[in-house]
Amino acid sequence: MYCVDIGASANLEVVNKFYYLGDMLSADGDADAAVEARIRIGWSIMLHRNGTWPVSKENEVALQRAEMRIVRWTCNAKVKDRVPSKELRERLGTDAIILVLQQNRLRWYGHVLQKEDTDWVKKCMEYEVEGSRPKGRSKRMWTEVVQKDCQACN
Repeated sequence: MYCVDIGASANLEVVNKFYYLGDMLSADGDADAAVEARIRIGWSIMLHRNGTWPVSKENEVALQRAEMRIVRWTCNAKVKDRVPSKELRERLGTDAIILVLQQNRLRWYGHVLQKEDTDWVKKCMEYEVEGSRPKGRSKRMWTEVVQKDCQACN
């Protein structure tokens, strides 16, 4: 166990996993544990404080499947009824979960950008981790996901 100096007389202890505002964050930067836990709990919690997740395609697919199970159950529609997902969402007045995730990430990004440069949250977002990334396809970083969200909105 060791600490990292982030400036402003602040040090952070480096750990593998920790809870922050009721969410499980991991050192490897993925959102797998958080996504799985929220799918088990249900819709409302799936969307709670998800703006900091660097979701992978696998996470998105898992969330979409869970969303549609909940939407179909709520509308009392079976898969064999072949009612389009878009129509079911319109009945409930909800947006697709991927769109909501995107909006939440961009909202959080906006909050962070408005913070003072000396704020620890902004410093954490701008912090460059020393060392190289592992071989193979690297995991998506949160900033990469936000950049993709910004491009999708333009």
